[in-house]
Amino acid sequence: MASGTSTGTGREDQEPGLGTWSFERLHAMAVNEHGRHLEAVRIVAQGRAYDDDRPAEARLRWAKLSLLANRRAHGDGLEDRTRAATQDFTLRMWIIDHLGPDDDDPDRSPDALASDTLGTLRLTPSQAGALGDRWRELPIEQLRELRRHKNLTAHLADLVGRTGPGPTRDLLLAWDGVRHRLP
Repeated sequence: MASGTSTGTGREDQEPGLGTWSFERLHAMAVNEHGRHLEAVRIVAQGRAYDDDRPAEARLRWAKLSLLANRRAHGDGLEDRTRAATQDFTLRMWIIDHLGPDDDDPDRSPDALASDTLGTLRLTPSQAGALGDRWRELPIEQLRELRRHKNLTAHLADLVGRTGPGPTRDLLLAWDGVRHRLP
């Protein structure tokens, strides 16, 4: 089927040509649909957010579209939720680093990102560290759990410097110190 033709599902094919769609068209798709096909919207929007030739306001708008598409693209399974959260945290950290923090905007707030990150972790840093020290002996599901934690904390080295002293920062530092011990 040619690009841009109807599939009978109420949406157009996203193969070639999606990268030429306007912000408005991609936004409408992200708002009105759910499912893995929104991954393509996430990627296109993220690429435009990363484009240094665009003004900061436009880059932020594209980044927020990427976040929206990401949040609506994944299913409810643990792997899907982990993938969505990892992509969300990574892009939010990029937004904070490149477009500046804003405590009134949860997508740009270091404190909100810290809270959201810590809220996704099912282990404590000491539990993860103890398991990480003997990861070669662990069953596959525990290895997967450690890997999920490592992926979900990939942005912490950058985030720690954006948070003030206190228990949240201490916990971020503990997680950042444990990451290198996880498989």
